[in-house]
Amino acid sequence: MKLGLFTAYYEDRTLDEVCAFARDLGYDGVELACWHGSRHLDAERAVAEPAYAKSILDTVSAHGLEIGCVSNHLDGQLVLGPYDRSTDDWSPASGAEEKLRFAIERSKLAPKVAAALEVETVAGFVGSHVWGHWYNHDPQMVEIYEEGWDLFAERWNPILDEYRTEGVRFALEVHPVQIAYNIETAARALEALDHRPEFGFNFDPSHLVWQLIDPCLFVTEFADRIYHAHAKDTELVARNLARSGILSGGPWERIDRGVRFRCPGWGDIDWHRLVSALFEVGYDGMLAYEHEDPIISADDAAEKCVNFLRPLVIDPPTDQAG
Repeated sequence: MKLGLFTAYYEDRTLDEVCAFARDLGYDGVELACWHGSRHLDAERAVAEPAYAKSILDTVSAHGLEIGCVSNHLDGQLVLGPYDRSTDDWSPASGAEEKLRFAIERSKLAPKVAAALEVETVAGFVGSHVWGHWYNHDPQMVEIYEEGWDLFAERWNPILDEYRTEGVRFALEVHPVQIAYNIETAARALEALDHRPEFGFNFDPSHLVWQLIDPCLFVTEFADRIYHAHAKDTELVARNLARSGILSGGPWERIDRGVRFRCPGWGDIDWHRLVSALFEVGYDGMLAYEHEDPIISADDAAEKCVNFLRPLVIDPPTDQAG
């Protein structure tokens, strides 16, 4: 298992600068965003200009790093929506039809970007036709949610055909604003796509813990479908939970939320147990730090993360007793 840095939260500096930063901290690689507006990786140029793709690879490798994953979260979200003003900043298009067209084009472009960079996995979102409504209060909402699985398969199967053509895998980040947000709905997503091998998961334990889901159970349930992993912690803050609960509103940067994302080691996840679970199912990909800690600065958190996780990376025994 290798430790990586998701560079999307460090776009205040160039790719060369952030790679030098990651190298100096002791990371093994990076995860690069290719969604619309990303500073470190221009998707269209990576596909159209081999020299540009090579320059990205050369920049990363010059620092002794590798690209563990390409991310396409924001473009992918628009495949199922929403299409209201909450996603206006994610697309140059406006209106539902235009946003959907843009999302499908960009989502089909993403595996080509990965192939151009010799990367086997794209992580991202698929969206949700019931954005924010996973709390199904009445029968009509349950019915509307269930109908979404057919729409999910209808829109994502053609996209995944492009992944198959390019020999690349798509890793959905199970998340409360996706149609798949827990273990049960992750299983439903696999079923809706007939368990096609191009589709798996970007395992992010932080989105499970605040729902009181055991992330290690997710690992064992989907042992052969974990294609990428994020290193992000979650803290359940008792003094805030007592007042606002787990659904506290406002931006995620709020320090006084009942649930807040943290740098690994500063939350409630048992990382010793979790890293062991990943090792047990044979995961040998990248564990990439994603910065969303509202208390610790991005640079400080990146350093704390790698220093905390590095001793936990397991060196397997050369021979094991039966």
